[in-house]
Amino acid sequence: MAPTCYLLAATLLLTSISRALCATFTLTNSCTYTVWPGLLSSAGSPPLATTGFALAPGESRAVDAPPSWSGRIWARTLCATDASTNRFSCATGDCGSGAVAPATLAEFTLNGAGGNDFYDVSLVDGYNLPMVVAPQGGGDGGGAATCGATGCLVDLNAACPGELRVAAGGGGGGGAIACRSACEAFGTAEYCCSGEYGTPATCRPSAYSQFFKNACPRAYSYAYDDATQKSSNDPSPRPKDPQLEDDSWLASLATGEVDGASMASTSLLLQATLAVAVMALLVLH
Repeated sequence: MAPTCYLLAATLLLTSISRALCATFTLTNSCTYTVWPGLLSSAGSPPLATTGFALAPGESRAVDAPPSWSGRIWARTLCATDASTNRFSCATGDCGSGAVAPATLAEFTLNGAGGNDFYDVSLVDGYNLPMVVAPQGGGDGGGAATCGATGCLVDLNAACPGELRVAAGGGGGGGAIACRSACEAFGTAEYCCSGEYGTPATCRPSAYSQFFKNACPRAYSYAYDDATQKSSNDPSPRPKDPQLEDDSWLASLATGEVDGASMASTSLLLQATLAVAVMALLVLH
């Protein structure tokens, strides 16, 4: 297994700059191989110009969204077109009515309650890649000091419990390429927070959700993990995550190195950065 420091070496960089007329998400793939971002608007939110595309290593692409857009962005991996059926599919994060679980999700609501921008990284539908959302600017001048990074910088696939693990090729012999949620793996009301477990009082963290939470304290780990979500104007304390609080991983994006080690193709990090311009917040608030 690749050392942890290599997780910062291969990244998909996502920046969102809110402006008077729109928000722009610029996705940059700093991985050593191609990834396929997926984008989905929430019900009632205007659709974006695209729902997905390929990003070769080092490639960038900008996608405009309305100021009040809400939706999710994720990354698909190991995608290919079947020569006999001409059907395009991906091993993780494939598209159905959104991302087919398991997939790490970045979720956004721009210009939401109180004119704030809300964001989170969710492992409720499982995990396929490390992902971080790191605000830059905004917050009435407070910027990142007010909001802070959220997400998951840890490669969870290798440590994923066997009953949740998704192996390459769909069998048990390949390496782990994703980690399912307990809800997807077992389908019970207790794990899915449904039926008699459909309230915050009755649906409590499980040993499986704690696996995700312990590794990634700031990411959603189950349906009612709502204290994890942040807004662009929320000064409340965030769950402690030493890896996110040490912002050296941001500097590594510019050099392609982490702790002196060059980018490793064996590791994949989806690094998402939400940058909200102060000028735009003055318009949206």
